[in-house]
Amino acid sequence: MIREPAELLVGDEGQVVLPLGLLAEAGFDAGSRLLAFSDGDGRIVLQREADAIERLLGEGTL
Repeated sequence: MIREPAELLVGDEGQVVLPLGLLAEAGFDAGSRLLAFSDGDGRIVLQREADAIERLLGEGTL
């Protein structure tokens, strides 16, 4: 798989638009419910909502 980086811009209201190709590469479809959180080391994590809830209930952390 060829990964194509995408340069993103944080808008004035704090919004970021991710290209659908980037989301599809990660396995997310249009309409997917995602949870976004900071991993605390400068990375932002996107995770399927159902997976995040399952992990939170099972491990107690995201």
